[in-house]
Amino acid sequence: MRINVILGCIAVIFLSACAKSRIKEHSEWKKYFEDKGIKNACFELRDNNHESIHFYNRDRCSERMLPASTFKIFISLVALELAVAPDDQLVIKWDSVQRRPEWDKDMNLREALKVSSEPYFKELIRRIGPAKMQHFLDTVKYGNMQMSGKLDEVWTNNSLQVTPDEELGMLKKMYFFELPFAERTQRIVKTMMLQEETPAYNLYYKTGTGKVNDKYIYWIVGFAEKIEHVKEPEGSMNKSDFRNYPFFFAQNFEMPVADTSKDWFKVRLEILHDILKDYGAIPK
Repeated sequence: MRINVILGCIAVIFLSACAKSRIKEHSEWKKYFEDKGIKNACFELRDNNHESIHFYNRDRCSERMLPASTFKIFISLVALELAVAPDDQLVIKWDSVQRRPEWDKDMNLREALKVSSEPYFKELIRRIGPAKMQHFLDTVKYGNMQMSGKLDEVWTNNSLQVTPDEELGMLKKMYFFELPFAERTQRIVKTMMLQEETPAYNLYYKTGTGKVNDKYIYWIVGFAEKIEHVKEPEGSMNKSDFRNYPFFFAQNFEMPVADTSKDWFKVRLEILHDILKDYGAIPK
């Protein structure tokens, strides 16, 4: 009996050590932000192949804040699931109000997500309605699951909040068709997020920018697929010699509204590439 207890304690200690070894804080990633003058930032990466999680500023990765336009991923899932958008070709007519050249036209869901069209998604969420949106927020347990104020402003009015860690977790589930949506729904949204397609990797992401008091919060969330050639043995069930290895990420930083010293929209993408290359998720 005593021996079993001792062996059990050893097993617990061993498993605990293994669990800790799968979580790593990367203080060296700080340079990618501070070199650009960014002080308040975080980055989380999940290496699914090694079942490991990597952080820069783990505390901020666990802090809830407005999702901004990253929430358009969720709106797209709900719209497709309910057939409010029968597919990614649902066209919503331009209301003739001039806002941005890339928004000022009729467009379908796939095009709207690419350019993050505010008028398109405002109309789409109005068609879904508050009751059904709340149902899916509760079912998925997205962030704090709270909506107040105008329905078509919940992703920017700071009522709905989510952590970078929760964003990453949702995208991982979507990638493996584990969300409470049909597989078709999740597959369509995944393909809509594809932004970079190369022989060595595919990069899927959605950006978001939201204002809170005197600062902007800049998001970028998604996943990279590293493409590697693997020689399959004769008779293998796998018919392709190419394998896609996924890496999930969530990046977030804030800057004063008054700071226009850099193109922060461009900077967030540069930092994403730098860290993914640093880790080896995409080639250097």
